[in-house]
Amino acid sequence: MKEVNNSNKGQMALTKENYKLMLIGLGIILVGFLLMLGSSNNNPAVFNTDIFSFRRITLAPIVIVSGFVFEIYAIMKKPKSE
Repeated sequence: MKEVNNSNKGQMALTKENYKLMLIGLGIILVGFLLMLGSSNNNPAVFNTDIFSFRRITLAPIVIVSGFVFEIYAIMKKPKSE
């Protein structure tokens, strides 16, 4: 039978650095959603074409997806060996 190495016993799966990186990723996602926000239209009879701007259609989704990719990196990052 193989011996099991119990050197990692009692350690958390994620370190403090992982949690910091996850907060940064959450901030990136939040910025992406804020980029999607826009001005309101008070007159329902008038169509506001600002919803088709580059910022809302292209930039914001790219920022959000990059935030999710950063979150995956933050979770998968292994701690530095001591």
